[in-house]
Amino acid sequence: MVDLLDSRKKIDEIDEQIVKLYEKRMAVAGDVAEYKLQTGKKVYDKEREDSKLETLCAMVDDKFNKRAVKELFTQIMSVSRKYQYGIMSREGYLSEFSKCDIDLSKTKNVYYFGVPGSYTQAAMKKIFGDEVEGISEKTFRGVMEAVADGRAEYGVLPIENSSTGGISANYDIIPEYDNYIVGQKVMKIEQCLLGLPGTKEEDIKIVYSHPQGIMQCRNYLEKRDDIKSVDYDSTAAAAKKVQKDGDTHQGAIASKTAAKEYGLEIIREGIQDNSYNKTRFIVLSKNATFSDDSDKISLCIELPHTSGSLYRILSHFLFNDLNLTLIESRPIPGRTWEYRFFIDVEGNIKDPAVENALLGIREEAALFKVLGNYKEYE
Repeated sequence: MVDLLDSRKKIDEIDEQIVKLYEKRMAVAGDVAEYKLQTGKKVYDKEREDSKLETLCAMVDDKFNKRAVKELFTQIMSVSRKYQYGIMSREGYLSEFSKCDIDLSKTKNVYYFGVPGSYTQAAMKKIFGDEVEGISEKTFRGVMEAVADGRAEYGVLPIENSSTGGISANYDIIPEYDNYIVGQKVMKIEQCLLGLPGTKEEDIKIVYSHPQGIMQCRNYLEKRDDIKSVDYDSTAAAAKKVQKDGDTHQGAIASKTAAKEYGLEIIREGIQDNSYNKTRFIVLSKNATFSDDSDKISLCIELPHTSGSLYRILSHFLFNDLNLTLIESRPIPGRTWEYRFFIDVEGNIKDPAVENALLGIREEAALFKVLGNYKEYE
């Protein structure tokens, strides 16, 4: 019988040799990084790595060991790249953003999604103050365009709900514009059933709301199988429609503020499925700015359409001990079964660990953009 203690001693001796060889390898990797820094050569050389893996795998005959050697050296080369990125990031390679303390109290020119009485308008006032009237836009794209062409100093859009997830329409249009996220506000959302004054709950046969509002109230609507739900531009616009049409058979899923804005009656409060229902709103600007207390980073990434590409990208966050708070995937238009990823991660863009991760991802992704480094407003 094999002596277990003797085998473990041999493994310890081998591991010690591996560690010493690893340190030697990383020292050489540092020399490689300095060369690439001086010549402008990219760190990630896929053809070189693929060729190297093929050579190493050919050194073993066993099928299991071939796969194991490939995985082992894939990881070693990945760590080597991260070490090289660390050297390069210390040279200030990630400098797209400028540091700037944003004073929103002086802002007057703000565009927001929806009509007066919308949740987005309420979020805007929480961020910029009650004195800011804001300019309403019926579509998400309208807000993005107003910021992009300079009509708006800032724009406010909903981006994610705690019950229904990311708002797909906004994620889809974000990459089309050269706008940046400079702040966020999380608000509790209480959906109410609204109707004309004097309307009873059983009178309502059709309800209008934004698709997100309808999804957030699925349980209520399923119990009321006599009600037809219809998607509308926004929750507040739905309330406006009910007020304009004057039909007691119509209702809207919207806010208490919308009820007050359009003279409607709150027939039932809190009809959302989740009592802790919250929506995250983002503040958009044309300028790529961040401050010392910015602690959240949003990224847009497209991956090479190859095996393991997502794993390699995510490994940069793990290696640098960064906490991901969101991963949202959206289909890339015109490219079947290929996806664009939106990722939120905690940190400041000038933290060394963040710089290391982002520099690595930028080199290895097919498309990479930092959408913003920002903080949450109280």
